[in-house]
Amino acid sequence: MATLDFFMNTFEGQVAIVTGAGRGIGEAIAKRFVELGARVAVVSRTESNSVKVAESLNAIRPDSAKPYAVDVADFDAVQKAGEQILADFGRCDVLVNNAGITGFEQGVVAHDPENAELEDWRAVHATNLDGTFLGCKHAIRAMRRTGKGSIINISSRSGVVGIPGAAAYASSKAAIRNHTKTVALYCAEQGLEVRCNSIQPAAILTPMWEPLLGEGPDRKARMAAFVADTPLRRFGQPVEVAAIAVLLASDEAPYMTGTEINIDGGILAGSVAVSGSTAGSADLAQTTK
Repeated sequence: MATLDFFMNTFEGQVAIVTGAGRGIGEAIAKRFVELGARVAVVSRTESNSVKVAESLNAIRPDSAKPYAVDVADFDAVQKAGEQILADFGRCDVLVNNAGITGFEQGVVAHDPENAELEDWRAVHATNLDGTFLGCKHAIRAMRRTGKGSIINISSRSGVVGIPGAAAYASSKAAIRNHTKTVALYCAEQGLEVRCNSIQPAAILTPMWEPLLGEGPDRKARMAAFVADTPLRRFGQPVEVAAIAVLLASDEAPYMTGTEINIDGGILAGSVAVSGSTAGSADLAQTTK
């Protein structure tokens, strides 16, 4: 995957906070910011993951990253982490609210509108929506120090359309889209140059997919089935989402706020004739990012 060389050194002297950075999309975004000169706060609920990623980033550029173990749904933990990050780095220029769950992390449970349990519904919203709310809340206050900054919320294709088997996930991602617009308007109203935008990925090949894809000889066939309803007929790559994140955070996009960018292989554009398509596979595919 080619890098965006025209962004080189864009983020020198800046600090980016990336949640859910212990793997997948968050890790790719954190890496891209480091490659482009930023220092990064690597936030993950799992301490070992945040430490591992921070070490890999420091191998790219020494002293460019620090790890933080934070449950983004915990108000006190987020506030404490925010204070520590500001103490460590002195500023916050970019926040990427990427941390999220599908609700299927501990196995298959009912997440359809009829059979989902309230506890499971609330758990998904606590991480996905409450975590985004808390991140935005504290980022705005931190960015008042300089009067400018960029907040990027990771929504999903599932926040645009209904997902019958993942109601909580779809609901939380739809709410993130709307909250993004609210934050953008609020910051403009406050006279702050703090922009807030959202990215809406569809099926991105992250570690979440591994249990479904497996390592056997039928892996390629499984992958093809999951993206059969996607016009480009392939999974997206985390680095492709990272490219959009650095664009939105950069000075190349100063007039973009309250907007949303789809990265979905064309699936929201409509449908194309696909020989041997597996009906409904895209819905399952969009429950992860």
